[in-house]
Amino acid sequence: MSFLSNLPIADLIASYGYLAIFGIITLESAGVPLPGETILISSAVYAGSTGHLNLGLIILAAASAAIIGDNLGYWVGRRWGMPLLLRYGHLIALDHGRLKLGQYLFREHGGKIVFFGRFTAMLRAYAAVLAGVNRLDARRFLVFNGLGGVAWASIMGVGSYYCGRSIEHIAGPVGLALLAVVIFGGLALWLFVRKHEARLLAQAELAIPGPLA
Repeated sequence: MSFLSNLPIADLIASYGYLAIFGIITLESAGVPLPGETILISSAVYAGSTGHLNLGLIILAAASAAIIGDNLGYWVGRRWGMPLLLRYGHLIALDHGRLKLGQYLFREHGGKIVFFGRFTAMLRAYAAVLAGVNRLDARRFLVFNGLGGVAWASIMGVGSYYCGRSIEHIAGPVGLALLAVVIFGGLALWLFVRKHEARLLAQAELAIPGPLA
């Protein structure tokens, strides 16, 4: 557990266990930038190394927190997000056309964004809020959010548990590799949108004619 010894999150796990896991992941999923995945991985490693926590309960706490937090974020975004963006979005380069493009992309690919966003650091805290802002169908959101929350908690929890102490030797290289993937993936997505923005905007206007409510 040496790689955790200097992190405050280790004290949270040792002192509050499942409650800390549930609280931090719930808040992160609702849109608060907290280390939800870090506490899941750290808790699973702690359980595998010491036996002081139960892996099944860690996964249950993490999956439940992810689903509940995402639902909170979704309904906050659905209720208040679009009015705020329609009024102030131009300040962050989100004009009416780009807001409509966001709705179009969520209409076409919203389920995939919600599911895979759970595994992506850049999207984990905001995918649910964005789904609400962009009016992804609530039933579709519930299905993909539930699947994503359970899959994420299970894969990360089980993988980290069985890595045990060896995680300290691979966490750094894996983290750097994932960071590189995220950076290059984000750059590729930005370049694609920039290159095809006019066509995508036209498709969005055709699919969602008129002003956004």
